[in-house]
Amino acid sequence: MKTLYSKFDKKLIPALPRVLFEGRIFVIQTESEASKAVDYLLTSPILGVDTETRPSFRKGMTNKVALLQVSTDDTCFLFRLNRIGVTDSVKRLLQDKNVLKVGLSLRDDFASLHKREDFEPHAFLELQDYVKSFGIEDMSLQKLYANIFGQKISKGQRLSNWEADVLSEGQKLYAATDAWACIRLYRELEALRENHDYKLTVVEETNANDNKGDV
Repeated sequence: MKTLYSKFDKKLIPALPRVLFEGRIFVIQTESEASKAVDYLLTSPILGVDTETRPSFRKGMTNKVALLQVSTDDTCFLFRLNRIGVTDSVKRLLQDKNVLKVGLSLRDDFASLHKREDFEPHAFLELQDYVKSFGIEDMSLQKLYANIFGQKISKGQRLSNWEADVLSEGQKLYAATDAWACIRLYRELEALRENHDYKLTVVEETNANDNKGDV
C-alpha cells in the first residue's frame, strides 16, 4: 500500500533521484509539422500538456508564451509558438472533445495561450483540482511527483530563454518531462483509487510558496 502525504516536505526533494522523460522528442517549427503532430497526438487516449514562456526580468513586462509541449506516454512534441503561433491545427488540438488532456495550473496556461489566439478548451483535467479528492494539498508539479513517486523533477531550466534560436537538450528534456509527468501522475492516482491501494498521512506543517514554479 502506497503512502501519500497531504503535504510533501520540500526540504526532502533535493536528495531524491532525478526523473527525466526517456521517450522521443520532436521540435515543431512549421505549420505543416504542427498539423502532422496534432494528427498523431489525437490518436492517443491521454495527453500531458504544459507551456513555457521566456522570463522577463523587467518590472511590468511579460513575454508571450513561447512553447506548448504535448506528450503521450512515449512521444513529446514541442510546438514553438514564438515561431508559428497557435496554428489552426494546434487550436484543433486544444478544442478537441475526445482526447483527455492533463495539465497543472491550466488556468495560467490558458491565459497565456489566449493572448496568442482565441480558443475554447475542451477535455482538460486540472491536476491541482484532481489531487484534492485524495486529500493532497500540494499544488506544484515537483512536490506532487515527489509525493507520488519519490522522485525529483529538476526545475533548473525554468528561467532559461524559451525563444532561443535553438532549444538546448536540457530545455527539451525539461519541457518534455513536465508534460509527460502529468500523464504519469494521473495514471498512477487513478490506479491507486481503483485498487484502494493507498493511505493518506496528514502533515500539519504548512509550506509556503506552494505553486507551479517551485525550484
